[in-house]
Amino acid sequence: MPLSLPWPWPWPNPRSQSPSQTPTDPRPFFPPNPLTSLLSHISTASSSPSLGAQPLWARVVAAAAAGAAPAPAPAPAVAGQAPARVAIEERLAGVPVYALSNSAEEFVLVSGARSGKSLGLFCFSRGDAEALLEQMRSMNADMREGSKVVTVALNKVFELKVNGVAFRFIPDSSQVAKAITERKKLGDISDGFPGVPVFQSRSLVLKSQNKRYRPFFFRKEDLEDSLSRASRQQRQLNPALRHGDIQVCALEEIINAMKDGSSSKWDDAVFIPPGFNVSTDLSTAAA
Repeated sequence: MPLSLPWPWPWPNPRSQSPSQTPTDPRPFFPPNPLTSLLSHISTASSSPSLGAQPLWARVVAAAAAGAAPAPAPAPAVAGQAPARVAIEERLAGVPVYALSNSAEEFVLVSGARSGKSLGLFCFSRGDAEALLEQMRSMNADMREGSKVVTVALNKVFELKVNGVAFRFIPDSSQVAKAITERKKLGDISDGFPGVPVFQSRSLVLKSQNKRYRPFFFRKEDLEDSLSRASRQQRQLNPALRHGDIQVCALEEIINAMKDGSSSKWDDAVFIPPGFNVSTDLSTAAA
């Protein structure tokens, strides 16, 4: 019998968390490290003669940051596509990602040396964003004054409508390592992970208004803590101790499937912000 917990809707805002409050987590080495690979690529591109006069950085005002109304979305090509987009944004509300901003409160975009396209980078670890900022400051004088790391709600990223710009997520390398470890337990020998890992358990469900939802966590330790607390509350064996109870998926795959709308497999998926323990935070919010 799965562990079930009450779940208030709409999603409660997670408690604010300063960098000093964020739990430290050792980052085991694994090939490749997403941030290290990115920094290496940028460093190589910046010293390449093929760049010519092409600037390494481009800047664009994000509608959400500037306070302007988002650009109108194109008419959906498939019936139900707009409701699906709304559902995705609702489920991603409260999940923080970290981007680089200049002194004019504009998001900073990195230009690809070969494609000519601009990339907006969003890190799932504030530490990774800080490291990226330091790397950029060392390479570009314009980044040295007023540049900073800013927090953006993940659902707002999908509202940004910028021509010629692709957005790329940089996953937390420690969570990628844990995702690889979990997959290897099930026989997957790959040394990489295709995207941002999210963790779930077959034994944990959330209930709201007579509906059941599957919580997906951005940090494996948050899932383990929730399972541990819920099992104690309901006096059941901790399901995390059972082999294969924890599964890992790529966030991008889930979102793309939800956008497509051809399958109802992910209709009950909800995303839990890092540091948010459903067995304690949700009961507090419901009180």
